[in-house]
Amino acid sequence: MLRKAVISDAGCIVNIYNYYVENTTITFHEDKVSINEMEQKIENILNKNYPFIVLEEDGYIAGYALLNDWRPHHAYKITLETSIYLDPCFVGRGLGIALYKELINNAKDLGIHSLIGVLSIPNEASRKIHTKLGFQLAGIIREAGLKFGQLIDVEFWQLIINC
Repeated sequence: MLRKAVISDAGCIVNIYNYYVENTTITFHEDKVSINEMEQKIENILNKNYPFIVLEEDGYIAGYALLNDWRPHHAYKITLETSIYLDPCFVGRGLGIALYKELINNAKDLGIHSLIGVLSIPNEASRKIHTKLGFQLAGIIREAGLKFGQLIDVEFWQLIINC
């Protein structure tokens, strides 16, 4: 079941996100996110009338996706950045595609022109999802970040949704 996130989802969402913080270079966060921080993030996203969606399976939050500002300047209001995370136990079952499609549909309903996915590399699963959904590689910044002693490239993938 896909549904709008609520503040009380923050604990489950933090558990998913913090797995990636602690174990991967998919996010550049180095410190675990608190439930309070996630509650504020959910509230901020929803107050902007942007989607923050959770995927619930048998009462368990298996993943989440959201849209947020790409850049702060008003001219960028037509472009939003995507974020999507799955509980590692649910990866590889097509749930990420379902979440992302719902996010794209929400963006269309908002009249958004384009979406930007930001991927730290390597991340072959995310590349495959973005390609499958019609995103195109828009650019690469080499050695943009440093985590776990590794220099990490960042790719920007763009989907034009309202022409």
